[in-house]
Amino acid sequence: FALEVQKLSREEMDTRVKQSLAEVQMEGYEDRYPREMSGGQQQRIALARMLAYRPKVFLMDEPLSNLDARLRMDMRSELKHLHHIAKATTVYVTHDQIEALTMSSDIAVMKDGVLQQLSAPDVVYHYPANLFVADFIGNPKINLLDGIARPGNKIEIDGHTASANTTNASGPVVVAIRPE
Repeated sequence: FALEVQKLSREEMDTRVKQSLAEVQMEGYEDRYPREMSGGQQQRIALARMLAYRPKVFLMDEPLSNLDARLRMDMRSELKHLHHIAKATTVYVTHDQIEALTMSSDIAVMKDGVLQQLSAPDVVYHYPANLFVADFIGNPKINLLDGIARPGNKIEIDGHTASANTTNASGPVVVAIRPE
């Protein structure tokens, strides 16, 4: 239907459909109904529809949420590949951190509709903008410990002192330590 709206010729529509099905490795499925396909095949057909239209921006809202773990992994790779083929901006909404960290060139972390941080995945992970982002990103979760910054680049936590670059700040701090 989207191709008809673009007023493409029947020949151009057929070419785009075949090309899009080939890009998602679903040649020969153009005449099947959704009930005749597995969940993964249905996802691939949905992607082919999107690719045939050739939009400049893709919006994907939890596209892999209903798939089993193995199929999710396969589809992550496939989506990344399709993103490069289409050369379109992709806005990918997910609550799955692994998907966000492995598939993104940039991650926007939101809380209650407010942007908390927009950065590359490694920056979000290693240099979180605030405690919400630090606590939200990572599995296993980050350890957050209350401490006190002391003069001389020292931090005190539960009576134990450690050296840390505090830029000579002093006062209450939260120390974030990743399990790894």
